[in-house]
Amino acid sequence: MEFRHLGRSGLMVSEISYGNWITHGSQVEEDAAFACVRAALDAGITTFDTADVYAGTRAEDVLGRALEGERREGLEIFTKVYWPTGPGRNDRGLSRKHIMESINGSLRRLRTDYVDLYQAHRYDHSTPLEETMEAFADVVHSGKALYIGVSEWKASEIRAAHQLARELRIPLVSNQPQYSMLWRVIESEVVPTSEELGIGQIVWSPIAQGVLSGKYLPGQPPPAGSRATDEKSGAGFISRFMTDEVLTRVQRLKPLAEQAGLSMAQLAVAWVLQNPNVSSAIVGASRPEQVHDNVKAAGVKLDAELLKAIDEIVDPIVERDPARTESPAERP
Repeated sequence: MEFRHLGRSGLMVSEISYGNWITHGSQVEEDAAFACVRAALDAGITTFDTADVYAGTRAEDVLGRALEGERREGLEIFTKVYWPTGPGRNDRGLSRKHIMESINGSLRRLRTDYVDLYQAHRYDHSTPLEETMEAFADVVHSGKALYIGVSEWKASEIRAAHQLARELRIPLVSNQPQYSMLWRVIESEVVPTSEELGIGQIVWSPIAQGVLSGKYLPGQPPPAGSRATDEKSGAGFISRFMTDEVLTRVQRLKPLAEQAGLSMAQLAVAWVLQNPNVSSAIVGASRPEQVHDNVKAAGVKLDAELLKAIDEIVDPIVERDPARTESPAERP
């Protein structure tokens, strides 16, 4: 495993991090979840990402129990706050009330005294940014989180938050966006702003919900039990990629992966890691073998000719519009 700084902070994270968005507490049984975490640890992954909303808070609980007994100082544990975790109007968003209550719930479920990174899971248009950042400052100054990050924020939102973070003397060090060969909406605005401010990207869905693994074939139904067939495990997210044009072009990447000595999934993960502003790529798994396969992308260098060949194949199907980075206009 290779390691990188999270932005310009002193915190080192594993190039590949383990995330449990649609697996722990929902898609896979607990024994399988524990086996995947063990596989991640055995592969040298030290960075684990979750959120209070995943599986209705159960994902945090499963991860906390899976990591119990590990040396806490050797791990980087990340979680997030914003999406609803209860029925009340204040059980969501980035108000001071919800942030202060949510960090306590996350720490309890994760069985830890602090998280290394606490992230705003979306931008909250219903709460003054000053209120949100002051609450995050209190979380940091109380020792419950060491660093602050955001997820799926626009460049202008990141810049405004960074200015407040400097005034409040707290380290805003990361953004967690969707990023893959097929989804490059951060490249024109978010990445340049983040590079200027010293913020690193912790990217999710580098394999485009599994599409870039090549397992979905044009003109054929998705494999039984795959993510594309399960409404509870991200089928809504993957649907944008499930067109014959996309799937046909993805199949053309297979010879390039073979040429590089990589599986298609490894090529996809390695591709996002070629971006110097990416600190870590999040991978999930329902089986330990998937973890073992994905971690082989760490440390891989793709040459310029291969990157050009990839671009020539996928260019017509790449989403680049920065406006696709957005948060709900109102709290969910």
